[in-house]
Amino acid sequence: MNVTKNQIDDLNLELVLNVAAEDYAPIKKKKLNERRKTAEFKGFRKGMVPMSLVERVYGPNALVDAVNEIISEQLDKFIRENSLNIVGEPITGKNQKEVDWEDGKDFEFVFDLALNPEVKVEVTKDDEVNEYNITVTEKAKKEMKDNLRKYDESKKDKTDEELEEEVVNYLKNNYKQESAYRLSKDIRDYLVQKANLTLPEEFLKRWLTLMNKDKVDEETIEKEFPAFLQDYRWQLVRGHLMDSLGLKIEQKDIQEAAESYVRYQYAMYGMGGVPDEIVKENAKNVLTDEKQFNRVIEQVEDNKVLDAVKGIIKITPKRISVDKFRAL
Repeated sequence: MNVTKNQIDDLNLELVLNVAAEDYAPIKKKKLNERRKTAEFKGFRKGMVPMSLVERVYGPNALVDAVNEIISEQLDKFIRENSLNIVGEPITGKNQKEVDWEDGKDFEFVFDLALNPEVKVEVTKDDEVNEYNITVTEKAKKEMKDNLRKYDESKKDKTDEELEEEVVNYLKNNYKQESAYRLSKDIRDYLVQKANLTLPEEFLKRWLTLMNKDKVDEETIEKEFPAFLQDYRWQLVRGHLMDSLGLKIEQKDIQEAAESYVRYQYAMYGMGGVPDEIVKENAKNVLTDEKQFNRVIEQVEDNKVLDAVKGIIKITPKRISVDKFRAL
């Protein structure tokens, strides 16, 4: 077994794996022996089928399985021993020739790999991001009061002063949430821009296309690719800051985030005040689902990093009208 590395550039490399017949023959033989124990052929007792017949029927599949097993082991070994921080996983190389699956032959396989760039961004007190304080305008108040009086029967008997107080409180709370979301987004964008990471974009696009084959067409991937790159850069920066700032995720953080996610889901359907025991039970279900669990972990990391960064950088308050804020 021989593995040759061809470095294409700083982030892309090609691995050529030469698999000799003596490498896969013992594995193939073992697989056929295992198959022979369970194979059922008319006229033969189980486990007594002639190996020549087992070879004729199951040999091609055993050959492919044996070679793929070696390939998987050698790729993992090479990546591990060389401490490669790879993007996704290796994919069939552009220089791969068609394989003639003939038993007893030597095989050559080509794989393309891409590396994540090294992240060196630091967070200091010299970094500055604006925080927007959105003013409640007379226009916004009037529009909401008019709509409430028109569509909400319970508001018709309220005095103008009572309704205005309710509207102002609602708008302030809403603007506060919008401002907080914008601050987090601006911090992420600022740090990503500061890190200035170069990504192996061609490889990423190929990898995404392969991973989403039969699910998402190439046109959709092309359209959403810029947003994916921005999110991927943030993931790299976030992971780096988790380490460099010494941030840790505790079980308590995961549980609280899962419960918060469940409450948000109920709120989306207009169901507030759900009992704690129901929330905890649903949170348990969330954490047993791999996709949702990963989403929760990402949210926890986001919150950890952003909270830490907010305590380091300079956050400058800026007063702004809602129209200008929405136009940002």
